[in-house]
Amino acid sequence: MKNPKYLEVDNLLYSGLIVVNYYREQSDVLLKTILETNINMNISIFYEKQDQYKTIKDLTYYIGNVGVDIEQNNQNREDIDIAIYTYNDAKYIRKEMQVNNEELYFLYIYVNIFADNIKDLEYYLNSIEGIMQSKGMQTRRANFRQEQLFKACLPIMENNIDIKNSAKRNVLTSGLISTYPFISSTIFDENGIFIGKNIYNNSLIFVDRYNTDKYKNANMCIFGTSGAGKSFYTKLLILRYRLVGIEQYVIDPEREYSNLAKTLHGAEIKIGPSSQTYVNILDIRQESLEEGEQGYLATKISKLMGFFNLIFGEINEEEKALLEEKLIEVYNLKSITFDDESLFIENKNNIISKKFKSSIDMPILEDLYSILKKDEKTKKFGIKLIPFVKGSLNFFNNHTNVELNNKLIIADVYELGEENLKYGMYLFTDLFWDKIKKNRKNKKAIYLDEIWRLIGVTSNKEVASFIYKIFKTIRKYGGSGVAITQDISDLFSLEKGTYGKSILNNSSLKSFFSLEEENIKILSENINLSEKEKIEIKSLKRGESLMFIGDEHILAKIECSEKEKEVVEGNIINIYSQDE
Repeated sequence: MKNPKYLEVDNLLYSGLIVVNYYREQSDVLLKTILETNINMNISIFYEKQDQYKTIKDLTYYIGNVGVDIEQNNQNREDIDIAIYTYNDAKYIRKEMQVNNEELYFLYIYVNIFADNIKDLEYYLNSIEGIMQSKGMQTRRANFRQEQLFKACLPIMENNIDIKNSAKRNVLTSGLISTYPFISSTIFDENGIFIGKNIYNNSLIFVDRYNTDKYKNANMCIFGTSGAGKSFYTKLLILRYRLVGIEQYVIDPEREYSNLAKTLHGAEIKIGPSSQTYVNILDIRQESLEEGEQGYLATKISKLMGFFNLIFGEINEEEKALLEEKLIEVYNLKSITFDDESLFIENKNNIISKKFKSSIDMPILEDLYSILKKDEKTKKFGIKLIPFVKGSLNFFNNHTNVELNNKLIIADVYELGEENLKYGMYLFTDLFWDKIKKNRKNKKAIYLDEIWRLIGVTSNKEVASFIYKIFKTIRKYGGSGVAITQDISDLFSLEKGTYGKSILNNSSLKSFFSLEEENIKILSENINLSEKEKIEIKSLKRGESLMFIGDEHILAKIECSEKEKEVVEGNIINIYSQDE
């Protein structure tokens, strides 16, 4: 060894720190902060259990002698404060051992830091010393004892007398908890998909959000400002879950997922003035009820109330009753009643069985409009339906003409424009919810981008309640609801944030990308964020996220391969060979 300050082994420089003292009271795990750094180090902890009988005997002897000494020489001893201090410590240790069955250990902690050059080594040493000092740990550099400390950090159990006298400290059994080293947050679910890396310790993050034994539900919230990386992350999730066969339904208000749908051979449904694909809001679908359930028409009417609330504004109970009456009437025109059998017709191909009525057998908005305008009490509703029947939104007034058998369906509502997006979003949410309920055994997910439009100030309680119901009950159908937004203030604007908070609390996985200070403040009012986490969210770089995964809080950097990046960014036309 040429230098007493470091040791050179295999072209690496090593320098050690001896932990020589601690705060008397520790509220956190001792080594947590240094384990979560990216600094290269080896840590060694030695525990030496002391003989309980001998320890109590020695303590009693010490207490007796020092007690008499303090009492007789109280006025003359210069070190009286130290004597009283150690006297009280000895009494406390003896009491804990005798009354609470604690055991006494000698504790030794060594930290060996390594780098490939002097400059980095010194920087790492200063950093670790500063962190440990801030956590109440006093350290001493192992100058002239680097070889002994290096060996102490090897798996050979060598705690040399040359360093152990400096490191030795007493600790009771209860105090050992604070030295537990395996506390750095890691998520590595056995059947999970890759998310990225833990920023602090570079551990890989694999999450299986459908693991019902570990997570209460598979729901997710993805929040972040424009350009923070939330859309890239969402597309990456869709890509990876597509490759493992998960059914996924995406509501796309900004036309961000079109290329992904083409690349992954998904189905894309566009609705708008120039579209040739239609979905009828008045459709009753067979999958809207599970086997054994009853009440097709009643279930449909309750969901239609949300849609018409968006068009007509908040309606009172009397108006709601009138509207329900007209809806019953319009379905009666198609021979559909509260008797579920009315929704089945003879199957020409099979005399024995019946088949469920198709979309062509359902009423459309024009049928409802004709009924509403005939009654003075509902004429005002008919007037508000004119744009949807005869005007700029008449693409809502058609029978469904799309097949929906793909495992990836993107609902493009971009052409609806700012004012009308909520109608298209609700239409597809209703459609996708029926598909999610179809088979409980299949894993599936619904992505609600810009969800604030459905549960924010521009929405209403009927719609927000429907969305909340999805997040609350989707778990039992093997599903996952994914709420995506950058407008957090709008998300918590309806009913004092009741619905936004409910969806947040019903999501076991939360990803917070970079947010503005105002949005962080609103978020912190609805979820427990530490001061450190508030600072972290504000300073996150693009592609970095603070993730709440079950009970774990992790700072993550989203990672992907070059091929995945090309797919997500739309630079690859065909990657996935469909195998349905």
